[in-house]
Amino acid sequence: MFKNEKITENIVRKKLEAVGITEENGFLVDEQVIQNPLIKKLMPSKTETGSGKGRPEFLIQSREKDFLVIIECKADPKFHESPKQDQPASFAVDGVLLYASKISREFNVIAVAASGQIKEELKISTFLFPKNSGTHSILTDTKKVSVTDIISWQDYIRYATYDENLARVRKKDLNRFSRDLHNYLRDYAKITVAQMPLLVSGILIALMEKGFKVAYPKYTGPELAQKTFQAIKDQINKTTLGVNQDEKKRAIMSAFNFIEYHPELQKIDKKKNESPLEHIVREIDSEMKPFIQDHFDFDIIGNFYGEFIRYTGGDAQGLGIVLTPKHITELFVDLAKLDKNDKVLDTCCGTGGFLISAMKKMTEGVSEEERKKILEKSLIGIEQEPSMFALAVSNMILWGDGKTNLYQGSCFDEDIFKQVKNQASVGFINPPYSQKGPDLHEWDFVIQMLDALQKNATGIVIVPMSLAIAPHQLREQLLKEHRLEAVMSMPNDLFYPVGVVACIMVFTAHVPHESDKHHESWFGYWKDDGFRKDKKEGRIPTDKWPKIKEKWLTVFTNKKEISGFSVRKKVDINDEWCAEAYLETDYSDVSEKNFENELKKYAYFKLFKDL
Repeated sequence: MFKNEKITENIVRKKLEAVGITEENGFLVDEQVIQNPLIKKLMPSKTETGSGKGRPEFLIQSREKDFLVIIECKADPKFHESPKQDQPASFAVDGVLLYASKISREFNVIAVAASGQIKEELKISTFLFPKNSGTHSILTDTKKVSVTDIISWQDYIRYATYDENLARVRKKDLNRFSRDLHNYLRDYAKITVAQMPLLVSGILIALMEKGFKVAYPKYTGPELAQKTFQAIKDQINKTTLGVNQDEKKRAIMSAFNFIEYHPELQKIDKKKNESPLEHIVREIDSEMKPFIQDHFDFDIIGNFYGEFIRYTGGDAQGLGIVLTPKHITELFVDLAKLDKNDKVLDTCCGTGGFLISAMKKMTEGVSEEERKKILEKSLIGIEQEPSMFALAVSNMILWGDGKTNLYQGSCFDEDIFKQVKNQASVGFINPPYSQKGPDLHEWDFVIQMLDALQKNATGIVIVPMSLAIAPHQLREQLLKEHRLEAVMSMPNDLFYPVGVVACIMVFTAHVPHESDKHHESWFGYWKDDGFRKDKKEGRIPTDKWPKIKEKWLTVFTNKKEISGFSVRKKVDINDEWCAEAYLETDYSDVSEKNFENELKKYAYFKLFKDL
């Protein structure tokens, strides 16, 4: 049978029409012609000696201007993909990969290869090339199943934004933008470090108001400040915040109040013919809104808060605030084996990082009705610091959830404690560190969180390593009620640049530690997460992290003992609760060169320590 590529193209065209990807619906669909001059410039030839430009069968753009879809067709399925993907002129996959690799310098590219003459037997492969990443992956759906059909534009974008490479590239862009924005806020807006993330989150909330988003370019000076604050107020008033919601809303609005009256935000720069607020609203609208719309698992406000603190030295350590990195909040979720039936409590929720990671995990693959129930009833947070509470609420509003059970106040407040007690099956906490007042020790916060959980619930905490090493009178109270299951020693620079060495502890709530006299706690030496440090970017994940995380979780689940890595030990209130105290040293990897280097380091230390 004669194979005709036009038949394949017609099948693909009809599939595109069936999912709404047509010019009538606002898409730009180029067929074997390229209208965009930038894309035309980037498009390579499919032959090594060719001087012309390649012309894929379909090139599709939409309002998501940093995304495009390229489709390459072949009539015969035997020319779908070559063994080495190195024959772009002859094979559909090879050709579309070549096109996408070049165009991804400026765009996020979804590359589709299609071959076959019968609709039911059409072979389709789909790939994602994140912009300027230099890498690509097979596009998968939310269940990690490869996409093998033409799908709607919304699904293409949704699946793409779950890709780790794309998220990593976008986070890098977001961090760059946050650095630039921090410098601008410092130099021109003259607001405090504490106000910076509030301004950012307030503007993001204001941009959710359709009227404001459309009209803000025409506002200037004091009028823009007033309209911005009014849009924030309108969004907050739409939000359902459960118990004492009017009081909560007043506290939130008080935190954002400076936006309306801050003189430097409103002052017109005659050289630039704009106020700082005009510049900031415009930049946030263009740079941050796409990220928020796509990456539902990202604590964007927490990220900005952390970035601002990092660039200024900030008040992080002064307030005992050490924000938990995203990969650790996700690790907590996996350690707890969260599912849609759990309820999660964070009694010091900060900007909501733990709750956002929990929300992502618990809503995977659920129905819309189940998702709504989880958002309304299964995420419980308490935050005392007013501006942090405002940021936590902002985070939840930005993710489309205004009904999370967030409480403004102390976790030690009896009225709040009564409302959250026995509700949650899982508890997470990163408590304030090094507080000086009575009843404000880290153990006080840990005990209070565990006391609030259901019986047999899992409580996971991240605390300074000193709690694992040093005896403390509260340990006796803790173990009378709760059982220590595991302690994992974390990387020394986990909170870089804040110099806190931390460990993760896992407890079973309301099961006394001594109720099983043979119980052994498990201790893991998790000092290497594969991240690297960068002066500008902070700690950056590498390709090592996914495999390291998988190993950690596997060994933790099975409570394996591995020489130099993990050990089981029966401990009580007087013992050290860390792997370092019990691991047998594994000398198999120690070379003569390693030994010499360590001796040199020690010699330098002894020589210069008193200089």
